[in-house]
Amino acid sequence: MKSPVPVCLALSICISTAFAQKPDEYNGCQLREGALCADMNLNGLTLRGTDLANSQFSGSNLAKAQLREVIFDGANLTRIDLHGADLQNASLIEVDLRAANLANANLSGSEGTNANMQNVIARAANFQYVQFQGADFAGAEMALANFDGAKLQRATFRSANLKGATFRSADLRGVNFTNADLTGADLTGALVDAAMFSRAITKDCKACP
Repeated sequence: MKSPVPVCLALSICISTAFAQKPDEYNGCQLREGALCADMNLNGLTLRGTDLANSQFSGSNLAKAQLREVIFDGANLTRIDLHGADLQNASLIEVDLRAANLANANLSGSEGTNANMQNVIARAANFQYVQFQGADFAGAEMALANFDGAKLQRATFRSANLKGATFRSADLRGVNFTNADLTGADLTGALVDAAMFSRAITKDCKACP
C-alpha cells in the first residue's frame, strides 16, 4: 500500500508555486526595457545581457548586483545604490547616474558615451578599458578609481576628487580636469593632448603636465 502524500507537503508545494516570481520579475520589478522600478529594494539582483534601456531605477538599491552586459542605455539611475555591483561590459550610453553610489563597483569594459556621472560616488571603482567618451564626471568622488586603458576623450572631471586614481595608458585627449584633485594620481602613458588642467591639484601626480 502506497503512503499517502502528506497534506502539508502538498499545500506547501501549491503555495510555493503560486507565489513563485516570474523569470522577468524581481521583488515587484518587471525587468524589461522601459521598466519603472524607482525606489525599490533589488539588492543582490542577478542578470546578464538583459535590455533595460530607458528604464527608471532612481533611488533603488542594487548593491552587489550582478549586471554583466546589461543594457541601461538612456536609463534614469540617479541616486541608485550600486556599490560593489558587477557591471562588466554593460552598456551605459547616455545613462543618468547623477549622485549614484558606485563605490567598489566593477565597470570594466563598459560603454558609457555621454553618460551623466555628476556627483557620483565611485571610490575605488574599476573603470578599466571603459569607453566613456564625452561623459560628465563633474564633482564626482572617485579617489582610488582605476581608469587604466580607458577611452575618455572629451570627458569632464571638473572639481572631481581623483586622489590616488590611475589613468595609465588611458586616452585623455580633450579631457577637462579643471579644479580636479589629482593628488597622487598616475597618468603614466596616457594621451593628454588638449586636456585641461587649469587650477587642478597635481601634487605627487605621476606624468601630470
